[in-house]
Amino acid sequence: MAALEDRGHFLVFEPSPLEVHRQAARWFWDQEIFDFVAEHLHLMGQHSLRTYCHAWELKQAGLDWRQGVLCRCLSGVALAVARLKANPDFANEAERVRAFVQSGAGCRASYFRHAKKLHATVAPPKILLTQASPPQDMTASDAKAPPNHLDRLRRRFGRLGNG
Repeated sequence: MAALEDRGHFLVFEPSPLEVHRQAARWFWDQEIFDFVAEHLHLMGQHSLRTYCHAWELKQAGLDWRQGVLCRCLSGVALAVARLKANPDFANEAERVRAFVQSGAGCRASYFRHAKKLHATVAPPKILLTQASPPQDMTASDAKAPPNHLDRLRRRFGRLGNG
Protein backbone atom coordinates (compact mmCIF):
# COMPACT_ATOMS: atom_id res chain seq x y z
CA MET A 1 0.00 0.00 0.00
CA ALA A 2 2.85 2.38 0.79
CA ALA A 3 4.20 1.96 -2.77
CA LEU A 4 0.82 2.95 -4.22
CA GLU A 5 0.54 5.93 -1.94
CA ASP A 6 4.04 7.01 -2.92
CA ARG A 7 3.26 6.91 -6.66
CA GLY A 8 -0.28 8.26 -6.64
CA HIS A 9 -2.13 11.40 -5.71
CA PHE A 10 -4.57 11.31 -2.85
CA LEU A 11 -7.62 13.48 -3.46
CA VAL A 12 -10.49 13.94 -1.07
CA PHE A 13 -13.85 14.47 -2.75
CA GLU A 14 -16.48 15.45 -0.20
CA PRO A 15 -19.15 17.62 -1.81
CA SER A 16 -21.66 19.21 0.51
CA PRO A 17 -25.23 17.86 0.51
CA LEU A 18 -26.35 21.04 -1.28
CA GLU A 19 -23.75 20.53 -4.04
CA VAL A 20 -24.96 16.94 -4.52
CA HIS A 21 -28.55 18.20 -4.61
CA ARG A 22 -27.74 20.80 -7.27
CA GLN A 23 -26.04 18.12 -9.36
CA ALA A 24 -29.13 15.90 -9.07
CA ALA A 25 -31.27 18.78 -10.38
CA ARG A 26 -29.47 18.45 -13.71
CA TRP A 27 -30.79 14.94 -14.39
CA PHE A 28 -33.45 13.91 -11.84
CA TRP A 29 -37.14 13.98 -12.81
CA ASP A 30 -39.46 13.57 -9.77
CA GLN A 31 -40.15 16.98 -8.20
CA GLU A 32 -41.92 15.54 -5.13
CA ILE A 33 -38.95 13.38 -4.16
CA PHE A 34 -36.49 16.14 -5.04
CA ASP A 35 -38.29 18.66 -2.80
CA PHE A 36 -38.53 16.16 0.08
CA VAL A 37 -34.78 15.54 -0.10
CA ALA A 38 -34.20 19.32 -0.19
CA GLU A 39 -36.18 19.74 3.04
CA HIS A 40 -33.90 17.19 4.74
CA LEU A 41 -30.49 18.18 3.34
CA HIS A 42 -29.45 19.57 6.72
CA LEU A 43 -29.71 16.05 8.19
CA MET A 44 -27.50 14.35 5.61
CA GLY A 45 -23.86 13.91 6.43
CA GLN A 46 -22.81 11.77 3.47
CA HIS A 47 -25.37 12.66 0.80
CA SER A 48 -25.38 10.64 -2.42
CA LEU A 49 -27.02 10.83 -5.83
CA ARG A 50 -28.20 7.28 -5.19
CA THR A 51 -30.68 8.66 -2.66
CA TYR A 52 -32.85 10.03 -5.48
CA CYS A 53 -32.92 6.80 -7.51
CA HIS A 54 -33.48 4.74 -4.38
CA ALA A 55 -36.49 6.88 -3.40
CA TRP A 56 -37.91 6.74 -6.93
CA GLU A 57 -37.64 2.93 -7.02
CA LEU A 58 -39.44 2.68 -3.68
CA LYS A 59 -42.12 5.10 -4.88
CA GLN A 60 -42.66 3.09 -8.08
CA ALA A 61 -43.06 -0.07 -6.01
CA GLY A 62 -45.70 1.60 -3.83
CA LEU A 63 -43.45 1.51 -0.77
CA ASP A 64 -42.73 4.28 1.73
CA TRP A 65 -40.07 6.24 -0.14
CA ARG A 66 -40.01 9.02 2.47
CA GLN A 67 -38.87 6.52 5.06
CA GLY A 68 -36.22 5.31 2.61
CA VAL A 69 -34.80 8.83 2.38
CA LEU A 70 -34.96 9.40 6.13
CA CYS A 71 -33.26 6.08 6.92
CA ARG A 72 -30.22 7.26 4.96
CA CYS A 73 -29.59 10.11 7.40
CA LEU A 74 -31.22 9.30 10.75
CA SER A 75 -31.59 6.45 13.21
CA GLY A 76 -33.18 5.69 16.56
CA VAL A 77 -35.56 8.17 18.18
CA ALA A 78 -34.69 10.92 15.68
CA LEU A 79 -35.78 8.63 12.85
CA ALA A 80 -39.03 7.82 14.66
CA VAL A 81 -39.83 11.52 15.01
CA ALA A 82 -38.89 12.24 11.39
CA ARG A 83 -41.13 9.40 10.18
CA LEU A 84 -44.07 10.82 12.11
CA LYS A 85 -43.44 14.33 10.79
CA ALA A 86 -43.22 13.04 7.20
CA ASN A 87 -46.40 10.96 7.52
CA PRO A 88 -49.28 12.83 5.83
CA ASP A 89 -51.87 10.70 7.68
CA PHE A 90 -51.55 12.84 10.82
CA ALA A 91 -53.72 15.95 10.88
CA ASN A 92 -51.66 17.86 13.44
CA GLU A 93 -48.70 17.80 15.81
CA ALA A 94 -50.81 16.55 18.74
CA GLU A 95 -51.64 13.36 16.84
CA ARG A 96 -47.97 12.83 16.05
CA VAL A 97 -46.99 13.29 19.71
CA ARG A 98 -49.70 10.83 20.78
CA ALA A 99 -48.45 8.24 18.27
CA PHE A 100 -44.85 8.80 19.39
CA VAL A 101 -45.67 8.23 23.07
CA GLN A 102 -47.90 5.22 22.29
CA SER A 103 -45.13 3.63 20.25
CA GLY A 104 -42.89 3.63 23.31
CA ALA A 105 -40.20 5.73 21.62
CA GLY A 106 -40.24 8.31 24.40
CA CYS A 107 -42.22 11.02 26.15
CA ARG A 108 -43.75 14.24 24.84
CA ALA A 109 -40.64 16.26 25.75
CA SER A 110 -38.41 13.80 23.86
CA TYR A 111 -40.57 14.18 20.78
CA PHE A 112 -40.26 17.97 20.78
CA ARG A 113 -36.53 17.89 21.60
CA HIS A 114 -35.86 15.71 18.55
CA ALA A 115 -38.37 17.57 16.38
CA LYS A 116 -36.53 20.82 17.06
CA LYS A 117 -33.30 19.30 15.74
CA LEU A 118 -35.04 18.24 12.53
CA HIS A 119 -35.79 21.81 11.42
CA ALA A 120 -33.37 23.38 8.98
CA THR A 121 -31.74 26.61 10.11
CA VAL A 122 -31.59 27.81 6.50
CA ALA A 123 -34.38 27.23 4.00
CA PRO A 124 -33.33 24.98 1.12
CA PRO A 125 -33.23 26.59 -2.31
CA LYS A 126 -36.28 26.01 -4.49
CA ILE A 127 -35.08 24.32 -7.67
CA LEU A 128 -37.46 23.30 -10.44
CA LEU A 129 -36.42 20.20 -12.34
CA THR A 130 -36.07 20.30 -16.10
CA GLN A 131 -36.42 16.55 -16.69
CA ALA A 132 -40.00 15.27 -16.86
CA SER A 133 -39.38 11.53 -17.04
CA PRO A 134 -36.72 9.00 -16.04
CA PRO A 135 -33.98 8.00 -18.47
CA GLN A 136 -34.73 5.08 -20.78
CA ASP A 137 -32.67 2.60 -18.73
CA MET A 138 -34.82 3.33 -15.66
CA THR A 139 -38.06 2.39 -17.47
CA ALA A 140 -39.34 -1.01 -18.54
CA SER A 141 -37.65 -2.39 -21.65
CA ASP A 142 -40.85 -4.15 -22.79
CA ALA A 143 -43.44 -1.43 -23.45
CA LYS A 144 -46.29 -3.97 -23.59
CA ALA A 145 -45.92 -5.23 -20.02
CA PRO A 146 -46.00 -2.88 -17.04
CA PRO A 147 -42.77 -2.85 -15.03
CA ASN A 148 -42.69 -5.09 -11.99
CA HIS A 149 -41.00 -2.79 -9.49
CA LEU A 150 -41.01 -5.34 -6.68
CA ASP A 151 -38.97 -7.72 -8.86
CA ARG A 152 -36.50 -4.91 -9.53
CA LEU A 153 -36.21 -4.25 -5.78
CA ARG A 154 -35.78 -7.98 -5.04
CA ARG A 155 -32.97 -8.21 -7.61
CA ARG A 156 -31.29 -5.17 -6.10
CA PHE A 157 -31.79 -5.83 -2.36
CA GLY A 158 -32.65 -9.53 -2.08
CA ARG A 159 -35.62 -10.82 -0.11
CA LEU A 160 -38.11 -8.13 0.97
CA GLY A 161 -40.28 -8.32 4.04
CA ASN A 162 -40.30 -8.14 7.79
CA GLY A 163 -38.05 -11.10 8.50
